[in-house]
Amino acid sequence: RIPEPIAVGVYEVTRGEWRRFAEATGHTADGCNTYEDGKWKSRKGRTWMDPGHEQTDRHPVVCVSWDDARLYAAWLAQQTGEGYRLLSEAEWEYVARAGASTARHWGESETGQCRYANGADQSFREGTSGRVGCSDGYVFTAPVGSFMANRFGLHDVLGNIGEWTADCLTDSYEGAPDDGSARLSGGNCIFRVLRGGSWDQPPWYLRSAFRYAGELWLRSVIIGFRVAWTRVPAPPIADPSVDPPRPQRDS
Repeated sequence: RIPEPIAVGVYEVTRGEWRRFAEATGHTADGCNTYEDGKWKSRKGRTWMDPGHEQTDRHPVVCVSWDDARLYAAWLAQQTGEGYRLLSEAEWEYVARAGASTARHWGESETGQCRYANGADQSFREGTSGRVGCSDGYVFTAPVGSFMANRFGLHDVLGNIGEWTADCLTDSYEGAPDDGSARLSGGNCIFRVLRGGSWDQPPWYLRSAFRYAGELWLRSVIIGFRVAWTRVPAPPIADPSVDPPRPQRDS
């Protein structure tokens, strides 16, 4: 049960919205995991401004880490005096399903994906396993709102980009909060849960129940986020530079 009223972004946070945050705060980040020259690799010089494929300010922002996303939400809350934050995993699945109990908000089958979601399809690169047999017209990200909304009026909850949630990674839902809040302990908090699947992933990923994760410092061309709103403003979030030390990544 989700006891308190919430609102959720109709769209994923766009590059234009992120630009306002970056210009206002001076927030910068270099390096992003991109698919170029036939391979996935973390590349210096790739950022949300230049992710390796063409975007406009109406495309979802990519190449943002979990830390980046939470700082954006905290900045938005501070600027507006409203309770903006990342969605919990439970909230995400609730709004993604929009009342449906099927694998996807439009039905059980992957059929119809090209109307509702930007995933691996016939317009995507050759040789990709699991491509659906239709073409959505986009090889990489699509401008937000390009596909049909679910019953709650939300676009791109499946496909386009994977979305960060607030939760630490756990193996199962055992012991999870029963009030829809995020699980912030009892799991591997170096990894945060991602939901929804992205433009390069097969239909298996583009399901309401599918969950995966990334390190909280990961920046990737297939990952972004959307925000939630609650009636009571969220508490301020500390700058990650003053957080407890984290394990170092391998070079």
